Amino acid sequence: MILDRRRLALDALTVLLAAAGVTLVVIGGGPPVRPERADVASAGAAPAGAPPAGTGTPSAGAPNAAGAGTPADSAPPPPPGPPAPAAAAPATSGFDGFGPAPLGRSTPVRLTIPAIGVDTPLLELGLHADGTIETPPVAGGAPAGWYRNLASPGEVGPAVVLGHVDSARDGPAVFFRLRELRAGDRVAVKRADGRTAVFTVDRVAEYAKAAFPTAEVYGSLDHSGLRLVTCGGEFDRYRREYKGNVIAFASLSSVA
Repeated sequence: MILDRRRLALDALTVLLAAAGVTLVVIGGGPPVRPERADVASAGAAPAGAPPAGTGTPSAGAPNAAGAGTPADSAPPPPPGPPAPAAAAPATSGFDGFGPAPLGRSTPVRLTIPAIGVDTPLLELGLHADGTIETPPVAGGAPAGWYRNLASPGEVGPAVVLGHVDSARDGPAVFFRLRELRAGDRVAVKRADGRTAVFTVDRVAEYAKAAFPTAEVYGSLDHSGLRLVTCGGEFDRYRREYKGNVIAFASLSSVA
């Protein structure tokens, strides 16, 4: 009887040890596999002052509770480099002798787009203290704004202009009809030097904010280009912002 009890106790201990062994194998197994580093392909070089690849542009006009636009992304661009000197722009090898010669650097002061009834002064936009791009104010007629850390309109490179699409308080804003632009429409930008750079629209496209075409908007060019950016797509009523951007791409076609 005592032997049977000892046998039963030994069997029980064996079962417990076996169970403990299984538990140790499950919990204390080998180290987890270290994930491989994901390769990141560069979409192309961008000039100084452009946000890094993969970031979007500021939301230019998504109405929120306060009626103002909100930034499209939280990843700040790097500190901008100094603007290109005015004398350097015409010396680019990108000018092939056909079409207008590019202009030197000059602050843009007014933008007109007859096809969609736009006539707006242009503000200068820079960076916030946290490195995010400024957006034009909603108050004061909600004029469009030029991002001064890239090319000026008419200069070699991408000139970027941001404008609100609408606001909760005032309704349609300066770029409300931007999506209606078509290839061949004209955009005129008056500059502080008295010249007017006239651009012809190449295309208009809509992008989800997560798929913002950073390289196409901010990337280096061998000619004078213009990008007009506003919000678009579906409006997220919970976050009080649009889910996408409408962007018009244009190229310099004449100078007055």
